[in-house]
Amino acid sequence: MSRARFVAMGLCGLLAGCKSANDSLIPPASAQRAAENSALNTSRRTAVVDAASRLSSAVVSITVSSRRRVIERSPWDFFFIPRETEQLVPSSGTGFIVKSDGVIITNQHVVAGAESITVTLPDGTDLPGTLVGEDPTTDIAVVRVDRRNLDVVTLGRSTDLMIGEWVVALGNPYAFLLGNSEPSVTAGVVSATHRNILPNDEQPGLYLDMIQTDAAINPGNSGGPLANALGEVVAVNSSIFTGGGGSSGSIGLGFAIPIERAMRVADEILRTGRVQRAWTGLEVAGPSAMQDWKSQGGVTVTRVAADGPAARGGITEGTILVEANGRRLRNYLDWEAVKLDLHVGDKVTVRIKRGSGTLTREFTTGDLPTSTANKVTVLRGLEVVSVTPAIQAERGLRAPRGALIVRVTDEVARGTGLREGDVILAINRSLVTNAEQFGELLEGSRADQAFRIYFERAGQTIFTDLVFRR
Repeated sequence: MSRARFVAMGLCGLLAGCKSANDSLIPPASAQRAAENSALNTSRRTAVVDAASRLSSAVVSITVSSRRRVIERSPWDFFFIPRETEQLVPSSGTGFIVKSDGVIITNQHVVAGAESITVTLPDGTDLPGTLVGEDPTTDIAVVRVDRRNLDVVTLGRSTDLMIGEWVVALGNPYAFLLGNSEPSVTAGVVSATHRNILPNDEQPGLYLDMIQTDAAINPGNSGGPLANALGEVVAVNSSIFTGGGGSSGSIGLGFAIPIERAMRVADEILRTGRVQRAWTGLEVAGPSAMQDWKSQGGVTVTRVAADGPAARGGITEGTILVEANGRRLRNYLDWEAVKLDLHVGDKVTVRIKRGSGTLTREFTTGDLPTSTANKVTVLRGLEVVSVTPAIQAERGLRAPRGALIVRVTDEVARGTGLREGDVILAINRSLVTNAEQFGELLEGSRADQAFRIYFERAGQTIFTDLVFRR
């Protein structure tokens, strides 16, 4: 026997469990440790890890350049009025791919006013993005990139979410400050569903029927997916509450838009380029009626448009609505949430209070009067329609006649101060009764002539002085 063979056999005798020189020399303790480590590695791969890995390849970073007004500051500001200028300002958000040919869903506020959009894939590839359409009411926008065979997310349902179940939020907080483009992951639970959020100074607009989570949603996460433990997207991350009321960081109050609403809006944008709102033809009591909601057990109808959908369904002013399409109506926000998910032509079934009991009524939604009204374009950037009783009821206007602004370009808005939703009531001493007359009065104005426009905004009559230049 060779010396090497003999030495190996000698060592084998010293190592417990070693059978021969050709066998493994790992002691039993080490083998046990390896088995334990393998078990720990298996236990580390939780549902959160699996959910994140299934989604991350379809989550993108969105960088936007938009033009904003800024005030130039200098040491002379104490003596002079600071100059206002416009600059291109970058901002960032998140999106996720829903179609392999480059269709991406994000928040509308992420791309609002964008002059350019850059979409960064998880591998770092930058692609120019095109805004297909946006809907400020639901805070959903659709962006497209020119790329095929992209990974897509798996869609789930928000309707069967359980309070307390695990959810995962993916996004790109502070994406432009970080060194890579891979999405970050936060985890939490579903804190509540059907949350309605009132507007405030930091967060304009209504957020209705939202999913609340304590998963951290930080700046830049907006537009990213909220997924269940199976890795299925159940909502779109949209907003947070912070200690200061702004959006500087998360304190465990995050909100997300149900995926069913987001996909409905996205599909409509892809089909027609816009979202068509349904008209019910009724209004209910607003925030001032909070005590009435509690005592009456429902919301009171304050206005019904003549020959509108609700009127044809037998709804009258003063009717108390307690339920709509199976949803309990505790206040006007619940009614607004029902309306938000209605299509034109949908059936609306309501339960109304009648004595000590309830009755059921049904009606079919119609087109908004403003969407079917004849539109007049003036100033090459201002679109108006004539105020009719139906439009007055639709928009809750005080003025029974005038020219309602339904579209205004940024350039005209900056030059005139007029906004979408304003109702033109008069020019100088001439009352405006319809859209056509408004256009004629403007066209009849002399160049460089100053004139005063009176208009209704948010229920108040105000005026502005302008100079017409051709």
